[in-house]
Amino acid sequence: MSGGFVGAISDVEIWINIGIAFALLVIKIFAFVSALLYSGESYVAADKLNKATWTAILGVGVLLQLVPINLSIVNLAMTVAALVYLADVRPALAGLRRR
Repeated sequence: MSGGFVGAISDVEIWINIGIAFALLVIKIFAFVSALLYSGESYVAADKLNKATWTAILGVGVLLQLVPINLSIVNLAMTVAALVYLADVRPALAGLRRR
């Protein structure tokens, strides 16, 4: 066997990993920018962590995603934080604007 098939699978795996990393970076950037758009009073009114805390968590998550070292467990935790923000905090903040 020449190894061409195995090399092709390895190439596909690399591109899938790059695609996933890019998608997670986009999610983290979106969450970070969204966190910046709401006022500090909105976070208090929604009974969530304050704006400084959320922007720090999400900002660190974006920076760590860009660092080319393997921090997979930390990146996983920061991804979970971004998803929590998008699923829980952002809708609560947006609900305050609609009232």
